[in-house]
Amino acid sequence: MSRTINIPAADGIIDAHIVTPDNATGALPAVVLFTDIGGLRPCYHEKTQRIADHGYAVLMPNLYYRDAAGTVVPEGKSFRDPDVRPTLVEYGARLTPEAQSRDFAALLSCLDSEAEFRHGKLGVVGYCMTGAFALRMAAQHPGRVAATAGFHSARLAEADDPDSPVHVVDTIKARVYFGHADQDALLPPEQIARMDEALARAGMHFTTELYKGAAHGFTAKDAPSYDAAADALHHKRLAMLLEETL
Repeated sequence: MSRTINIPAADGIIDAHIVTPDNATGALPAVVLFTDIGGLRPCYHEKTQRIADHGYAVLMPNLYYRDAAGTVVPEGKSFRDPDVRPTLVEYGARLTPEAQSRDFAALLSCLDSEAEFRHGKLGVVGYCMTGAFALRMAAQHPGRVAATAGFHSARLAEADDPDSPVHVVDTIKARVYFGHADQDALLPPEQIARMDEALARAGMHFTTELYKGAAHGFTAKDAPSYDAAADALHHKRLAMLLEETL
């Protein structure tokens, strides 16, 4: 079950989807899902529904609402295509940490006002570049976010990046789970170690798991790197995290 919604935000109107189980009655625990760099598309609608079917109301916003509504990548195309990549890079460049913060506030207001969402703690999950978004939302709203997860996350702890989320994890109160591809050029071992060290130093309850043989983008069914076994494991781990925290 899915419905679209327009969410007022400081930078415009966020078009988003609220997804619930088919037999939902009453308010359910809330989960915010941030897509990967490809934005809204069928494989993420499917993924969101699968998460919702465990008993959650899932909010999936359009990351690129400042530039375009709905699906940004044409059917049959992807980030890998040279006629698509520059557009996504341009749109993504506007998603600064400050812009993300403004969007987080708007999304929380939506959760507080729409009937599908139970008031209280929520979970946040991100993929690829939005693994960092999930961390920042948990860091900025520690009283609300009880669970945060990132899968095939990118550039979580670059040594020369002052905006890296590795610098803000000490305020997180949520449980944190990372599912990393073990051969991911966008998150090499030294960055994984740097993030783990920061989380441990801050006293976080966190888990880092390497998905052996998986490549970056292993949960995206429309990507050549899709790995059915790793995707199934990602859903299992996420369901466990949400069940134990929400």
